[in-house]
Amino acid sequence: MPTVREVTIELLRELGMTTVFGNPGSTELPMFRDFPADFRYVMGLQESVVLGMADGFAQGTGQAAIVNLHSSAGVGHALGNLFTAYKNQTPLVVTAGQQARSILPYEPFLFAERASEFPRPFVKWSCEPARAEDVPAAIHRAWLVAMEPPCGPTFVSIPIDDWDRECEPFEPRKVFPSRQPDGTAIARCADALAASRSPAIVVGAGVARDRAWDEVVALAEKHNAPVWVAPMSARCSFPEDHPLFAGFLTAGREAIVAALEPYDFVLALGGPMSLYHVEGHGPHVPSECDVWLIGDNHVHAAWAPAGTAMVANCKAALASLLAMANDVDRPAPPLRIPAPRLDGAAMTDAFVLQCLADLRGPEMVIVEEAPSSRGPMHDYLPILRKDTFYTTASGGLGHGLPAAVGMAMARPADKVIAVLGDGSAMYAIQGLHAAVQHGLSVSFVVIKNNRYEALHHFGRHFGMQTLVGTQFPELDFCKLAEGHGVAARRAEDAASLEAALRWSLSADGPTLVEAVVL
Repeated sequence: MPTVREVTIELLRELGMTTVFGNPGSTELPMFRDFPADFRYVMGLQESVVLGMADGFAQGTGQAAIVNLHSSAGVGHALGNLFTAYKNQTPLVVTAGQQARSILPYEPFLFAERASEFPRPFVKWSCEPARAEDVPAAIHRAWLVAMEPPCGPTFVSIPIDDWDRECEPFEPRKVFPSRQPDGTAIARCADALAASRSPAIVVGAGVARDRAWDEVVALAEKHNAPVWVAPMSARCSFPEDHPLFAGFLTAGREAIVAALEPYDFVLALGGPMSLYHVEGHGPHVPSECDVWLIGDNHVHAAWAPAGTAMVANCKAALASLLAMANDVDRPAPPLRIPAPRLDGAAMTDAFVLQCLADLRGPEMVIVEEAPSSRGPMHDYLPILRKDTFYTTASGGLGHGLPAAVGMAMARPADKVIAVLGDGSAMYAIQGLHAAVQHGLSVSFVVIKNNRYEALHHFGRHFGMQTLVGTQFPELDFCKLAEGHGVAARRAEDAASLEAALRWSLSADGPTLVEAVVL
């Protein structure tokens, strides 16, 4: 009879999970005995980096990735990026080693107590199989649940001695989850949209996950409706150079209401529209405004504070709305006023992003984690093509750098640009190692302001003029990069910035640009 390992490897091969992300530990080693030649093991130097790389890889391929962690300690290290994967709705199958079943009653060294509970609530499903021969079925179920909308990570704890046990062959089943829109509900939505005087569309990350970019553009043009981006959206869902692009909603109750005040109908697609970062008061939507929300996440539908919600695939829902749409006669909305060009006299984050926008190709992929520069990015680094922008949906740091590495592995033909704050980069700087090991075409652009600028912004919001523990001027990212084997250049003015970015964007392998800003 084959072993649990042999059956599981064949299952992973059939599911297309032949790239394994991990940081190996003692309780995982038997999984990799006689590791097959058609599999690829991607080592990360810390478990949070491993999880972030797998997240980027899964988003880039659109398929679940497998991550192998080390018992409780490794899972604990990875929890921050596991939380981000959960918020990103990224399909991942996370496995972790467990000590041998025979010694679990004695609380052995490096065992995982209540292993299946530890990663909750940031996984959709988790288990430690009751028997060794149940491991393949558990991994298959984990894959099915991870891939079922709303997608997300799952978890399986596997005792070290399970891999060499005998096991019956396993035949994976086919499951076809459906998120087709309700016919009656979609007809009501179409009627309300057609009857509206001044409609608007709000797009979230689910539009990109459902590959509905073209349908949103078509619907907006059909109804002459301006398109806003939902607060903190982690993906690009509409071309930011389109005449109907209206801008970005701010994650505050009053700001959202003020932005949507001109409209009597709002169609929110693919994510939460009423996502708040600070406390607010008053209504959640403008009075006399009919709000409809469509997306694949029933949780978003349940906690939305206002509007009619429909759980459905955005692409399918938009196809139905387009089929029901008739020609309408509405005036074109006013064009969005572009931000003024900067001359580079001051080396600011906005100028760095403007320069990057001038030099990058629109098809290049941006993976961003520079929270304090998100506003300037909206103004000076527009996203123009589908599937070219990714960021963290959780707000947690340490995702962007390794996610860029995973994205480059998933899309080797594309140049990937990681736009990082200096504080963010330090959460996962070890990810540079994997970029070198795999020769990936990633340009790491670190915006160095020597502080946690986002905290200074919030300090001003709370009336705090002095903050502790937010300065780190001593960091040298060029030396950090070179220590990992990444070529690097520092830019401190407009001329050196342009030269460094041109060099980095034209390079075949990984490079880093440290842009020192005010």
